[in-house]
Amino acid sequence: MTISDSVAALADIRARVAAAERTAKRPAGSVQLIAVTKTYQGADILPVLGVGHRVFGENRVQEASAKWPELKVKYPDIELHLIGPLQSNKAKEAVALFDCIHTVDRPKIARAIAAECGKQGRHPKLFVQVNTGEEPQKAGIAPKATGAFVAMCRDELKLEISGLMGIPPVEEEPAVHFAFLANQAKELGLPGLSMGMSADFETAIAFGATHVRVGSAIFGART
Repeated sequence: MTISDSVAALADIRARVAAAERTAKRPAGSVQLIAVTKTYQGADILPVLGVGHRVFGENRVQEASAKWPELKVKYPDIELHLIGPLQSNKAKEAVALFDCIHTVDRPKIARAIAAECGKQGRHPKLFVQVNTGEEPQKAGIAPKATGAFVAMCRDELKLEISGLMGIPPVEEEPAVHFAFLANQAKELGLPGLSMGMSADFETAIAFGATHVRVGSAIFGART
């Protein structure tokens, strides 16, 4: 994809997000578009930085650590989101680099993040990942355990949880999972909903998504 292609694609996705907000009778700007840059290099990202986009998502701490510090020097207002699984031995790097972590999904990770927040004095926004389809191969807390896990994060670890995150099963209707996650977030008093990707973000917005994660629709097919 050329520079002009990615810039045009970003403009198209922004317009579709705005249209979905209007259709859902939600305030303009109530949905944050996270441009997902996993596997893409700095040269691929610079064009969208050049037209003012500042919110990006990465799947792996190691890849992000190699890519983003240099870009953050040039663009200090970048907001970086971790949207992939986090290992406890990467918690130090994750808390230092990311402004938001969407994949808090088990007590060991929550404790590691809490410890690093205390040491570093940094407090990234946190989302609890829920495995709404209860898929064995997928990360995320079981739906029936979400309430107790959020309570542990809040009460025991003193972590501020901003919302819930989910990825519907590929072969199932995403709307069912978005509705379930939205209802669970409401019951827990959590305002944030990280849900919806390139293929289904408009549906997610209809069900209350506050953050949508779009990569290939902006930057082109991954190699």
